[in-house]
Amino acid sequence: MSEQPDVIQVKIGDNPAPRLDKALADAVPDNSGLSRSRLQALIGEGAVTREDGTTLLDARTKIEPGAVLLINMPAAVPLETKAENIPLDVVFEDEHLIVVNKPVGMVVHPAAGALTGTLVNALLYHCGDSLSGIGGTVRPGIVHRIDRETSGLLVVAKSDLAHHGLAKQFAAHDLERRYLAVVKGAPERSDPRLAGLKGVSWESGGILRIEGNIGRHPGDRKRMAVLASRGKHAVTRARVLERFGGDRPLASLVECRLETGRTHQIRVHMTFAGHSLVGDRVYGRVGGPDFMRDFPRQALHAETLGFVHPFTAVNLRFQADFPDDMRALIEDLRAL
Repeated sequence: MSEQPDVIQVKIGDNPAPRLDKALADAVPDNSGLSRSRLQALIGEGAVTREDGTTLLDARTKIEPGAVLLINMPAAVPLETKAENIPLDVVFEDEHLIVVNKPVGMVVHPAAGALTGTLVNALLYHCGDSLSGIGGTVRPGIVHRIDRETSGLLVVAKSDLAHHGLAKQFAAHDLERRYLAVVKGAPERSDPRLAGLKGVSWESGGILRIEGNIGRHPGDRKRMAVLASRGKHAVTRARVLERFGGDRPLASLVECRLETGRTHQIRVHMTFAGHSLVGDRVYGRVGGPDFMRDFPRQALHAETLGFVHPFTAVNLRFQADFPDDMRALIEDLRAL
């Protein structure tokens, strides 16, 4: 098996998978960074051939043992999104990946209504020529996101190998992700409402486990909701770290750990449990003293991120302090 700058030669093993895309995924070099979905795209583009030049266009083609195939890697095309000189709080960076502490108000990826000023715009400027052709396009590899108004840690791939390796860890839920949230009230084991709520249970150590499929709200497509029969499986574990406001807490600081990573998962699950995030005007209700009612965003911070480096196999773990607004909110709550 040999590699050239623009061609990867692959020899299929003695007991190949029954279809081309799977057989290739098993046989490509580990350092190629080529996922099965990327290989499917390359097959569809006519980039996979036999030694005699025959092009293989169907990912379902059956491949015989010992076959030698060539993957003709196209040159990566520039991303249309423009690089912008936006300061970044870089927590860690090497040739493979970058970990950043995202500020409140920054969108991760360009989308309708937010085509500039995003994390991707900033990364394209910051990383420059160090980015690889992830998925055939010169761009940073966004493998997870946090909401615009959520602060905290994100890891972004700079190479195909890192993107593939990180994506596998996210899919297998092998990363450590610790979020800190300020919620209304405080989850209590003695709360009869929680005791009768389907999918909600208590684990040792005072951990509230919330399991409930998350999907689009049937009456509002801009919101997510816990659904009985549709949506995607989701599990959140929450533990109260500090209560504010006496015997009947007005609010609490809660640690949330994700077993899955669904859109708005913490916000939806905590609201489902009756403890919406302070400042969340989509899922919660405004209430409490002025400093709580005026808090301008959901009080949520991605505080800890841990994973195995996809190239060096070193365990990495990072933490980011509260931004100023959440620190001030907690100080005000402690003064109640």
